[in-house]
Amino acid sequence: MHPSEATTSLCRDCLAEYRRASPRCAACGSERMAAHPELGRLSIAHIDCDAFYAAVEKRDNPSLEGKPVLIGGGRRGVVSTACYVARKYGPRSAMPMFKALQLCPQAIVIKPDMAKYKRVSGEVQALFDQATPLVEPLSLDEAFLDLSGTTLLFARSPAATLAWIAREIERQVRITVSIGLSYNKFLAKMASDMDKPRGFAVVGRADAIQILHDLAITKLPGVGPSLADKLKVDGLFTIGDLQRRPESELTLRYGDTGTHLASLARGVDHRRVTIDREAKSISAETTFEYDVADMAELRRRLWPLCERVAERLKHHNLAGRTVTLKLKTARFKLRTRNHSLPAPTQLAETIFRTAEPMLMKEASAAPFRLIGIGLDQISDGAEADDRAPQTDLFAAPAAGTPRPAQVERAMDAVRAKFGRASIRKGRADK
Repeated sequence: MHPSEATTSLCRDCLAEYRRASPRCAACGSERMAAHPELGRLSIAHIDCDAFYAAVEKRDNPSLEGKPVLIGGGRRGVVSTACYVARKYGPRSAMPMFKALQLCPQAIVIKPDMAKYKRVSGEVQALFDQATPLVEPLSLDEAFLDLSGTTLLFARSPAATLAWIAREIERQVRITVSIGLSYNKFLAKMASDMDKPRGFAVVGRADAIQILHDLAITKLPGVGPSLADKLKVDGLFTIGDLQRRPESELTLRYGDTGTHLASLARGVDHRRVTIDREAKSISAETTFEYDVADMAELRRRLWPLCERVAERLKHHNLAGRTVTLKLKTARFKLRTRNHSLPAPTQLAETIFRTAEPMLMKEASAAPFRLIGIGLDQISDGAEADDRAPQTDLFAAPAAGTPRPAQVERAMDAVRAKFGRASIRKGRADK
């Protein structure tokens, strides 16, 4: 059965998916299960890094673990981030630092290092980009993602891909995130706040109104103190109060704002996940469970990454011209090599054959813990050249032999009909 039709519960550790609600994963025994009747049919997500600035500081300084940490200026400044230990005593983001220290005098205050946080944010963003190009960053530590259409690409539901993102962020970046999954942006963002930290909350079409009903009206985006006071004068304290009022009445009383509030109160939000930047690159990478030095194994791991990048390019009708190979040594030293093609491509075979010689030059140096592949200089898919590049490495096939592009397009057609695992090249097993 198609994953998006089957999924009712999901193991957030091993990504196993089930058609029933289950308190424990039958595959790995984990109790970190996400369950919801609509789990396999939802694809709009909000991902929020947990106490981001503080989490990065604790990651880089293990002596801070278990201690209350406040990120911000001096006593006259404000709190940028309060870690979850500090929050138990009352400090919150945007609170004056002197007040936060009155509540938690034992807190350790650290001045923000924005350059470092931007670097870490870039690492998180790179993992978002591996899942979907439809990413709308809201700040350094949060973003909306639209995973519509990714089920066939990854042979798993959007929910499972989100669990994969969270798992890879923990493995590679060493911080945690909370995820909200729903059918629109408003509810996805609300859901991400429901199960913090390291959470995974789901709001579906069937339960949205009930979940919203008892929440304070200030939970709606755009309802600040001033508007909240006006609404309370009219007896509107909760979202449920709004749900009971006809939209026409709210529109008459508050104009466009009333119409907007009536829609949100009923779980309606037509905003799309928008990309406020052009796609600069499309990439995929994997971190090995054990360091890998063997060339044959590195080639075997490289090929499915090339296929994943190619599938994303084709799905979004894009092409790329510069192939970039990424390797990270066992000692966390990053190495990147790139090669520009005569024309843009969206073929996995071309990406692999361009990356392979770059890999061979590097593979003898040291064992690696990560390998990645990406395409830069992104352009419209119409500019892609499916012909074999005119070099010795990519010699044209003999007469009567299908071109690599023809073979790959045929494989794409089979996979579209029967699933990604229905056909693959031999090198995937070598």
